[in-house]
Amino acid sequence: MISALSRLMLACTLLPWLWAAAQAQAVSFPELNSAVPGHQDITYLDLARMVVPDLAAGDDGFYKGSAPIEMRHILGSDEGGSPPEAINLPNAAVLAIKAGGKDRLTMLFDLGQAQDSAEGFAVLALYDLAGKPRLLDAVNVGTDQSSYFRDPGKLAIGPGDDALITMSMHFNSNQSYVSTILILVRGDRFEPIDRIDTFDENVCAYKRTQDLSFQTAGDERPYAAIKVTATDATKPSGESCEEPTPDAASHDISVTYRWDEAKSRYAKDSDAFEKLSAENAKRF
Repeated sequence: MISALSRLMLACTLLPWLWAAAQAQAVSFPELNSAVPGHQDITYLDLARMVVPDLAAGDDGFYKGSAPIEMRHILGSDEGGSPPEAINLPNAAVLAIKAGGKDRLTMLFDLGQAQDSAEGFAVLALYDLAGKPRLLDAVNVGTDQSSYFRDPGKLAIGPGDDALITMSMHFNSNQSYVSTILILVRGDRFEPIDRIDTFDENVCAYKRTQDLSFQTAGDERPYAAIKVTATDATKPSGESCEEPTPDAASHDISVTYRWDEAKSRYAKDSDAFEKLSAENAKRF
């Protein structure tokens, strides 16, 4: 028989994994005109109109609107493109999270690109649905043409807090460019933790990929450490090609982010991802 003390020790050991298991709640893409579960008098379109006030259903199944509300870019004033003159929105990504011990809903709206912009405009919105729905914060997380929640979408960094993961990307016939943003929700506001840029290429002689994985570790307060690992792997194709064939290779590049109480933000333990981005730029 397991003693009460043993059960307590086991629970403490498994706590980070229990937090991780909660991430099984996947990102969803509900119809905008459908009701929010548990709130039959509220639709996702009602929430979307807090971001794009004149959003309305069109005859083609898309939702049309003009300008979104004013908002900052998650990475600062020097980042981000402009929203398109006309919004043509098929749906939005929805993800429930915990923030400050409270239930919150996030929605990600990829609004598209302005004609003169190389970057898309993607709104990450934070809602409080307790009582009358409120928009707590909204930021532009677009850094490239198309934006999404990146799997797993969120990371439990405490029993009552989740960090968010978004990504923006574009690709051509044999290259893909991905920018991933780690985001903290604190005081019902979005705060950036870091941006991580990766680059994949698939040519005749080989395929090279840079995949990211995310882990939280320990029970540090107020927020757990976050370890991000980029696995840089090269796999020869075995084909006869004009370009030289590299050897098969794979190595991990890891950075750990820990809460810095004095600076009141997450701090990283190395500049490895900046170096990776600089190396990738030479291959573009």
